[in-house]
Amino acid sequence: MATRLQVNLGERTYPIHIGEDPRAEIARETVAATANGNTAAVLTDENLRRAQPSLFEETFRDLPCLVLPPGETTKSFGHLETVCEFLAGEGLDRGSTLFVAGGGVIGDLGGFAAACYLRGIACVQIPTTLLAMVDSSVGGKTGVNLRAGKNLAGAFHHPRAVFIGTDLLATLPEREFAAGMAEVIKYGLLADAGLFEQLIRLGRFGPDHPELPAIIRRCCEIKAEIVAADETETAAEGGRALLNLGHTFAHAIEQAAGYGDYLHGEAVGLGLVLAARLSQERGSINREEAQLVKELVECHGLPTALLSPLPMSRLIEAMRRDKKVRGGRLRFVGLEAIGKAATWNDVGADLVVWLWKEAGAA
Repeated sequence: MATRLQVNLGERTYPIHIGEDPRAEIARETVAATANGNTAAVLTDENLRRAQPSLFEETFRDLPCLVLPPGETTKSFGHLETVCEFLAGEGLDRGSTLFVAGGGVIGDLGGFAAACYLRGIACVQIPTTLLAMVDSSVGGKTGVNLRAGKNLAGAFHHPRAVFIGTDLLATLPEREFAAGMAEVIKYGLLADAGLFEQLIRLGRFGPDHPELPAIIRRCCEIKAEIVAADETETAAEGGRALLNLGHTFAHAIEQAAGYGDYLHGEAVGLGLVLAARLSQERGSINREEAQLVKELVECHGLPTALLSPLPMSRLIEAMRRDKKVRGGRLRFVGLEAIGKAATWNDVGADLVVWLWKEAGAA
């Protein structure tokens, strides 16, 4: 059955629709978006356009559609310019809507384009990967990567609505689904021990598992609550920064490896293992709990050590350019307990180096 959540942001509150097949609801949204002479367009990537032809031929019909190459390198200023030129060429104006269909890369890029073009037009997010469904499509964080680091240019720009359809996962490659599970595990670790226990009980599962819709809903509930309480990540402690559990490590891995060796979720999986080990070394969780995190990440085919050695200097340099750095000090998210996260500003450099070495850094 379809369900609906809300991200409560006052006048900017928006719905998250969760069901099996979102096509009819999306089609109604396109009709509303193009009423009274308004215009709309679609942004997607080659993989989704090829895998889900009916989504475009039956749902979006005659809307102009820009199809970009897949992959993390598409999250760039070059492709941002391409999207904005496309919107201008199609005559979109301040009353127009951009429908963004795809995974986290297209969602982040499309959301940023909607934020930039004419200083802001409406966008609708249609996540088609597990990672985008449970995380990146909700909360309004948009952006592109720089050579200097991950997501270093962007804007907060919330969608008008999010449409999540689990049927769209049927064509998702197994590796991509596993990458999305890293973000699911993250939500259990940072806010819901019951979800973490559920994931341990289930072991590895796929897109057709009957418990998946409820799991997606729970992740969205957690994110919506956190975003509503700390929309732009300004809380001195905790708040929206908790959603970055494992990401200080993960973004450094992606940047040091050159964007491409690791899917984002694969880097997050290893980041969660390192965050758990950090928490163990600080004494907030025990060895058995840290091992459970590692085993759950491993269960879903995600890396628990670096695929090949990365230079320590490059990893540390990438961490120092992370968005969470405050006053020149690294800010980590760790576990006070399974299901309860906290931000830490006092993690010693020696411990960080030791953790990287344990993960296989050179």
